[in-house]
Amino acid sequence: MQQHIVSAFTDELDQLSATLLRMGGMAEAMIRDACKAVVKGDTELAKTVIRRDAELDKLESECERGAVRVLALRQPMASDLRMVIGAIKLAGTIERIGDLAKNVARRSIKLDDSATKASMRGVKTMGKAVSRQLKSALDAYGRRDARAALEVIRQDDDIDSHYNALLRLMLSYVAEDPEQIDSRANVLFIVKNLERIGDHCANIAKVVHYIATGKQVLSEAEIALLASNASSED
Repeated sequence: MQQHIVSAFTDELDQLSATLLRMGGMAEAMIRDACKAVVKGDTELAKTVIRRDAELDKLESECERGAVRVLALRQPMASDLRMVIGAIKLAGTIERIGDLAKNVARRSIKLDDSATKASMRGVKTMGKAVSRQLKSALDAYGRRDARAALEVIRQDDDIDSHYNALLRLMLSYVAEDPEQIDSRANVLFIVKNLERIGDHCANIAKVVHYIATGKQVLSEAEIALLASNASSED
């Protein structure tokens, strides 16, 4: 009987993880397609991304219900409790990433032909960077890999660099041609949403690190110290 209970509990935790990874894969696809809609001017693809957000919301609710059920019926302890609490946090964070991808898709519909090739290249590059960051965060979660999680957190500096470069570019365009400010503002909102996605990917990685080790990652100095300690163990 006890073995059956343990097996059922394991199955429930596995189902939670599977739902989260499904959510993450969907969010990753939404980022990719939203950025493609921006670069290609594909309105129909943008509308598809917007509609897909409702499915992501349903998965978040499913994940939260599953986590609450485990807490109520199984009363998990230690690492199992961290997995369940972490699942609730991760579901909410991935859902917010989906919202941001939806925002990118909505803004893409408002773009006109005045958007420059340089800004579109920047959006494409930044979109690929945040997609990779999310994939790395999800891979770290799938393996419960604390070291990989730290690397994802440190990647956020690269996302910020992309964002700052695009911000300077768009502000220079506004200064040169103030009449195009509305079009430039749409691009600015797009890159800001991508930058926020990067922040959320780093937050996912912090939760993964907590699930794997039981330790919170709070500051850049702590991240550097943990990464250094991990390297010294090789």
